[in-house]
Amino acid sequence: RTALAPREAAARRKGKARRGRGKARNEGLLSKQKRSRRMKANDRERNRMHHLNSALDALRSVLPTFPDDAKLTKIETLRFAHNYIWALTQSLRLA
Repeated sequence: RTALAPREAAARRKGKARRGRGKARNEGLLSKQKRSRRMKANDRERNRMHHLNSALDALRSVLPTFPDDAKLTKIETLRFAHNYIWALTQSLRLA
């Protein structure tokens, strides 16, 4: 048997051996921490989507679309940009 620290030995004698990382946390504190983490994660995701949408808007602004007021979806924007870049590359190769 290994030697126990005085505090652990006293706790074991009283039948209150410590388990895990120490003192159990208050359930209210845990739920508050979970809520805080979830809110921070939601903020990060919201900011990520705002940046993605801004980047797609910037991409849409340089792509030639007909009619000009037609807003392409995200996937349509990416596909159109891919095809447009490919077409420009081909025209440069032929020139």
